[in-house]
Amino acid sequence: MTTMDILKRTKAAWPSICNATAEEKNRILSAMADSLQAECDAILRCNAEDMDAARGHISDVMLDRLYLDRGRIDAMADGIRATVALPDHTGRILAQIDHPNGMKIYKKQVPLGLVAIIYESRPNVTSDAAALAIKSGNVCMLRSGKEAFHTAKAIVAALKQGIASVGGDPDIVNIVEDTSHQSATEIMQAKGLVDLLIPRGGAGLIRACVEHATVPCIQTGTGICHIYVDESADLDMALNIIENAKTSRPSVCNAAEVLLVHRAAAPRFLPMLQKRLCGPGAKHPVRLRCDGEAAAILGIAPDPEFDTEFLDYVLAVGVVEDVEGAIRHIAQHSTHHSEAIVTQSEENAARFTAGVDSAAVYVNASTRFTDGGEFGLGCEMGISTQKLHARGPIGLNELTTYQYVITGNGQIRR
Repeated sequence: MTTMDILKRTKAAWPSICNATAEEKNRILSAMADSLQAECDAILRCNAEDMDAARGHISDVMLDRLYLDRGRIDAMADGIRATVALPDHTGRILAQIDHPNGMKIYKKQVPLGLVAIIYESRPNVTSDAAALAIKSGNVCMLRSGKEAFHTAKAIVAALKQGIASVGGDPDIVNIVEDTSHQSATEIMQAKGLVDLLIPRGGAGLIRACVEHATVPCIQTGTGICHIYVDESADLDMALNIIENAKTSRPSVCNAAEVLLVHRAAAPRFLPMLQKRLCGPGAKHPVRLRCDGEAAAILGIAPDPEFDTEFLDYVLAVGVVEDVEGAIRHIAQHSTHHSEAIVTQSEENAARFTAGVDSAAVYVNASTRFTDGGEFGLGCEMGISTQKLHARGPIGLNELTTYQYVITGNGQIRR
């Protein structure tokens, strides 16, 4: 089938889910989770095929994003079940207004319709997106990148099998069979079919969607995430936070890419950092790309780069005068995803959180927590770095809109 054919089939399935009860949706979701685990071996075979094709073409760090094992599939199923446990948002009355003429005006939360997501090499996005769309009463159109296509297709087959097993319409979740740029463009411009488009991937994909989409689009962000180590910081705490934020999974958008250090703390802290992240004991040695002042302290050549999402074991390092200098630097270079301050000063923490204009701002914690599951959303569609209508992890609320329902007894406007 063509991309347009699949879009039409998916949209046609919306009536089967948009007014489903919470119990009906949860039964479908539970069956999807069970089927995902039951089809684990088939999914892993397809993942091995994608991994073999990708080796030598993408970095080892990006291969880790693509890789699945039984534990990761179990985690995907757990993410669906976490969505089951969430309250059902659709149909809620958000506000009530009593008109002077006796009419009652209700603001009611309702599904959007067809939610399309274009993504690259993260197979777990497939099940996360499907689960959130269904829980919020929407249908879901998936368009995977070619690196993960066989894996994503196998995951969708398992999800559809689960949906059908409890009497649901399998077309509430579909995947595009064409991974060319043309299919992506068709989705971006499918006015009247796509109610919301979410791109999830690198800067090029997001830029293409923002520039070419004629359907509503949420801009999910590349993550040039900063950590600022203040003069008063507990330096051991800072080392632990930075190591986690940089090395636990460098290929994800909430990994730290830039470290800023207060000038007074830099002479003591930077050698500690170099030993922890770059020394013989480092499990994954990190390459530091330092500005002139940081490089002079460490005795290395300066090589600053503050505008790159490395997605690798690379960390840009700069020295700033104070917390205001950190805020200015972040304003100039940030993608407005996640930033953190490590400090023992409540005053500086307050100045930092008030001054930094990003979706998530941390005090004494790793940026790696910017995640729908960690924020209690079950899972996520992505991280929005814009301000309308979603910001931060995209969950059930962001996949709904509202309508006004007005009841009267014959009122006319005079």
